[in-house]
Amino acid sequence: MLVKKNIKVGKVKSLFLFFLILILLLNLSFKLKASSDLEGDYIEIKVLDKISSKNTLVRIKNGEEIKHKDLSIKNMKCKNSEFDDNPEITAYIQVKDLTNKNKDDVFVFNGWMFSSSPSIAPFDHPVYDIWLVKCY
Repeated sequence: MLVKKNIKVGKVKSLFLFFLILILLLNLSFKLKASSDLEGDYIEIKVLDKISSKNTLVRIKNGEEIKHKDLSIKNMKCKNSEFDDNPEITAYIQVKDLTNKNKDDVFVFNGWMFSSSPSIAPFDHPVYDIWLVKCY
C-alpha cells in the first residue's frame, strides 16, 4: 500500500507564516516612520517686545543659535504630538540675555516649552516674551 503525504498543508502553513511575518515587518516600519515624522528640524517662535508691543516671528533650526536683539536663542529639539484633535508642540529651548554681564546666570530660560500651555515652564523676562508656534 502506498502512503501519500499531505504536502499542501505544509505549503499553506509556510505561506501563512511568510505573510504573517511580512505584515508584522510592514507594521513595524510604518510605526518607526510615523514616530520620526513627529520630530521636526525647525521651530517657529514669536518674540514679543513688551516695550514696543511688536511681535517678530523667528525660525530656528535644531542646534542653531540665533541672536534676536538682546537675546540669544538656541533650539535643541522639537516634537509634534501624535494626536490630531488636540495638537501639542514641544521644544527644548535655551535663551540667554546678552545684556546680563553676570556669568552666574547663564540662561534666562533652559527647558521644554509647550505651545498649548506656556505657563507650565514660563519664560520670564522683563522686556521680551516668547511663544512656541510651530515645529516642522
